[in-house]
Amino acid sequence: MGTRDITRRDFLTDSAAVTAGLAAGFATAGYAVAGSADEAAIRRTRSYNGDMEYRRLGKTGLWVSAVCLGGHWKRMDTVVPGVFRGKGWLQADLNSDGFRKNRRDVVSRCIEHGINYIDSCTWEECYAYSEALRGRRDEMFLGFSWYQEEMRNKRFRTAGRLLKTLDKGMQLCRLEYVDVWRITMDAESSRHTNEEVDEMMKALEKARQMGKVRFTGISSHDRPHIKCMIESYPEVLQVAVTPYTAKSKVLPADSVFEAAKKYDVGIFGIKPFAGNSLFQGDSSPGNPHAAEDDRLARLALRYILCNPAITAPIPGMVNTHQVDNAAKAVRERRQLDKAEARQLEQAMDRAWANLPRHYRFLKDWEYV
Repeated sequence: MGTRDITRRDFLTDSAAVTAGLAAGFATAGYAVAGSADEAAIRRTRSYNGDMEYRRLGKTGLWVSAVCLGGHWKRMDTVVPGVFRGKGWLQADLNSDGFRKNRRDVVSRCIEHGINYIDSCTWEECYAYSEALRGRRDEMFLGFSWYQEEMRNKRFRTAGRLLKTLDKGMQLCRLEYVDVWRITMDAESSRHTNEEVDEMMKALEKARQMGKVRFTGISSHDRPHIKCMIESYPEVLQVAVTPYTAKSKVLPADSVFEAAKKYDVGIFGIKPFAGNSLFQGDSSPGNPHAAEDDRLARLALRYILCNPAITAPIPGMVNTHQVDNAAKAVRERRQLDKAEARQLEQAMDRAWANLPRHYRFLKDWEYV
């Protein structure tokens, strides 16, 4: 692909190609790793690299890398000292030279490896990654959500207010279009009223009809409600962003993935490393646990990718080495042997015991 920014005309052409691909039979690919019949379509995907595996993102028809880039940059202060102006990662100085270089370097390394999707769920992430993609917008797909002014905020639970959030975000980030608008809901999304969910779906559908977004979806931590929404709004929901860790197991019956497969919904898995609780090191250069943490990260990604219903895990990565390590995991043998499975299980038992309070909800995602 070239390095120019993609235009609205390119967007419409690209979308038409996806639609044509679906009509040609992409929907038959299901959730399995792509076969030879899809090779031509895969080669046309953004930032294609022959060493990367690509999976079909449900009925969007997009082919995305088996590991993608999650928007969070937690622990970046270990590689860019002083970047956090407050205690949390969302207080990063977005315009500091160190921050901007870090994000651009990480995105560049992703592109080199063929990692071609970024998932952003805060206005800070949308802004940072739009800037990191400036001049090369056509090299990655971008997921967009501004959770501060979406369904988690009571003042933004109407179609009109949600569409204003989208417009505001696109203007701030200088985006002509969004690949996937995946609205962030309350973690327990079943707490939303039916009327609120209807309003959200109206906003998603309207944005797509207006050509502002190519595809639409949601983010939620509420398994039964995700299943219900997939079944109730099959024409609107194309993507779901949900927790999925190296501890997660698919229920033998009535799993949310049954609905996702039936209605051809792409699934991105967040928190693959259980909020970094899997690791003993702090991601700083040269920390004594680095090699073991790298190995555990690869084991976790390989484990998650054994579930064909997961399109891709989306770990947040704070340096180019972590990108290299994630790409290496995709190239390694997929199935864990008995020793690896036992080691990962022991590491996840430690992670489960050490989960911060705000991540203990992940235990609800052990059986999905």
